[in-house]
Amino acid sequence: MFRVTRRYEFAASHRLHSGALSEEENRQLYGKCNNPHGHGHNYVVEVSVRGPLDRATGQAVDIAILDELVRREVVRPFDHRNLNLEVPAFASVVPTSENLGFEICRRLKRNWEQAFPGEWPKLEKIRIGETARNIFEVGTDEIE
Repeated sequence: MFRVTRRYEFAASHRLHSGALSEEENRQLYGKCNNPHGHGHNYVVEVSVRGPLDRATGQAVDIAILDELVRREVVRPFDHRNLNLEVPAFASVVPTSENLGFEICRRLKRNWEQAFPGEWPKLEKIRIGETARNIFEVGTDEIE
């Protein structure tokens, strides 16, 4: 069994602000990330897939198919976007990197079987680097 991880990048802005909290609570909780004008990140997303080696191709996953799926479901919809204003999934959800990881995972799982019919490969985890120090990871078995 092999794990293959591919890295993708996109730039996006967001504002961390919860409608369930007061202005002061938002400022205290999110600090500078609560800037009313938002702020941006150059996100690095790693998609990890696992599967057995196909003896005919010598691969565990067809990278071209994976790349197209991630470009279509993640990079194109998020790149150079204001997540709060331009991505419907974040209209009422705070676009934290945890929630971004959840949304990326949901999008890939929703379209996985169409891209990869059959038992293998399996989507295993999503890892997001928001900054050099802030890295978030979610296993796909935790997302429905």
